[in-house]
Amino acid sequence: MRLPRFERNALRTAARRLLTLGTAAAIAATAGVAPARAVSSSPADAPLFNGSVYAIAYRGDAVYVGGSFTSVGWGGRSYARQRLAAFDVASGALLDWAPSADGTVRALAVNGTSVYAGGGFHRIAGIRRDGLARLDASTGEVGAFSHVMTGSPYALSIAGGRLYVGGSFDSVDGRYRGNLAAFRLEDGALDTRWRPSADDSVHALATKGAHVYAGGAFHMISGIEGTMRIAALHAQTGAVYLPFRPNAPAQVNALTTDEKGVYAATGGQGGRAIAYSDVGAVRWSRLFDGDAVAITSLRGTVFVGGHFDRACLTNRNGLHGACTDGGVDRVKLAAIDGRGALTGWAPKGNGVIGVRVLAVDRDRATVAAGGDFTTINGEPRKRFAYFS
Repeated sequence: MRLPRFERNALRTAARRLLTLGTAAAIAATAGVAPARAVSSSPADAPLFNGSVYAIAYRGDAVYVGGSFTSVGWGGRSYARQRLAAFDVASGALLDWAPSADGTVRALAVNGTSVYAGGGFHRIAGIRRDGLARLDASTGEVGAFSHVMTGSPYALSIAGGRLYVGGSFDSVDGRYRGNLAAFRLEDGALDTRWRPSADDSVHALATKGAHVYAGGAFHMISGIEGTMRIAALHAQTGAVYLPFRPNAPAQVNALTTDEKGVYAATGGQGGRAIAYSDVGAVRWSRLFDGDAVAITSLRGTVFVGGHFDRACLTNRNGLHGACTDGGVDRVKLAAIDGRGALTGWAPKGNGVIGVRVLAVDRDRATVAAGGDFTTINGEPRKRFAYFS
């Protein structure tokens, strides 16, 4: 039976639409770009910082920020904030929390009613604190937690009743500690049992289950081969977890974990985001034309930030990290799905340094970025932005 003309025309139109969609999907698959988008590419309103943002931590309705800034703008006014600040998640309004640090704050971690800060400072609110401090999450009051460190912390992580610290230092309270240390949260004391030693700086820490993952510029931890730039350590003893020894290809700048494994952001000739299994096998790797400096995960999507402007279509690059086989625009920010394919999430930051840190609020499913950018998608977002 011959169909009426209007039905034949409708079928032809539908077929053309399907062909168009199929062709677009094929192009996306060839480029390694997945169409899914985890959060909006448009940033919400947020305070404006006059200096670099290095650290972000969430606690309830508050976002805590650390860096090298000395003032924060909100609502058309400028407020003095010496390298530490906090604001309300929902409204973006700046909070009264304002302890002042005399040097750059490079790391933050939250535990209960306390905010731990690490960095290059020597005093907070005029009180001597040698690169490491505990602050009241509501008032900003400096706690009794105090230690003498010969060097600076770069990374903090909290799990299992301990605060883990990584950085560039060789002693704590006169006891040798090779760029790694742990403190008991119950009394603030240095954990004398946890003593792994890295032969160069530690830039990143992440925890999962029974392990603490460390990343950085080191060649070995505790003298064990196969721990170049990334290693897994027992959370209680500090012993190297021997099955996890992948030897990262370049300096590890950031780490994060989820139920599927461990993720690293690296530098090198073009930066990489690398997904490892819990025993160190590479699950996938994405190459960029500049350093990957920050990484986090949210609901199966991995978010990456750094100095890059392009995401490469293959894992080959050339001079100055340029993509050999072509690339797609990903300007300082990118997102990767569970298979290692780029998603369509592509907000555009500016500047040379770009993004230094990423953090997620899992309850609200938001992603925050900090760094040296001053715009996102051409809109003013001075050194901080968040996406929901």
